[in-house]
Amino acid sequence: MSLPLNQTTLFIADLHLSAGRPDITAAFLRFMREEANQAEALYVLGDLFEFSIGDDEPSELNDQVAAAFRACGEQGTPVYFIHGNRDFMVGRRFAREAGMTLLPEHQVIDLYGEPTLIMHGDTLCIDDAGYQRYRRITRWRWLQWLFLRLPLSRRMRIADGIRGKSAESKENKVMQVMDVNQAEVERQMQHYQVRSLIHGHTHRPAIHQLCIEDEPARRIVLGDWYTQGSVLVVTPKGVELQSRILPAG
Repeated sequence: MSLPLNQTTLFIADLHLSAGRPDITAAFLRFMREEANQAEALYVLGDLFEFSIGDDEPSELNDQVAAAFRACGEQGTPVYFIHGNRDFMVGRRFAREAGMTLLPEHQVIDLYGEPTLIMHGDTLCIDDAGYQRYRRITRWRWLQWLFLRLPLSRRMRIADGIRGKSAESKENKVMQVMDVNQAEVERQMQHYQVRSLIHGHTHRPAIHQLCIEDEPARRIVLGDWYTQGSVLVVTPKGVELQSRILPAG
């Protein structure tokens, strides 16, 4: 998955698009029209949607997002997608309609000559044992198969319940538990033999300088889109975390 030089590659994550936040959707669609279609590639590192209950969900929002991705691809910018903890039910049907490529949860890309590991980031938060247990269960293929065969109305009620429990759980956890485990970060980077890692999930945008096996390394964390847009812009000259203004409500 090599990318040509002298271009720009964009990364976004944690938009949590929903019908209840039209300002975020408007900012995303503007970003797709005005910026993404000028890039060499766009990587979406999970939690694009606040929640996904399957590709058969009738949703104007999903149609808008698919159309935006498809237009981007038609103009020459491929879109790559890694599932997050909120949108892991996004499937092949949506990917086909959007013209985007689904990637595995951990993927190494050649980013202008730098082997770079990209992921959503939730697999790094191993101190949150309760979440990791929930994650393992919800990734069981047979359970997802059963869930998709429930009526849409039942799936929507289940999704609402999960969202409520997630919000309650976060209120009772200390921030350190929900952040990455540094030893796990180093283990993953050593396993994939990289010195550069890009992820989202924690909503704590930053560029962390590391030292792994006596070599300089970096971990780049994408921001969420709750109060402003967050875009990682990568060129052959370097990386920059940038913000985007959300339209006034």
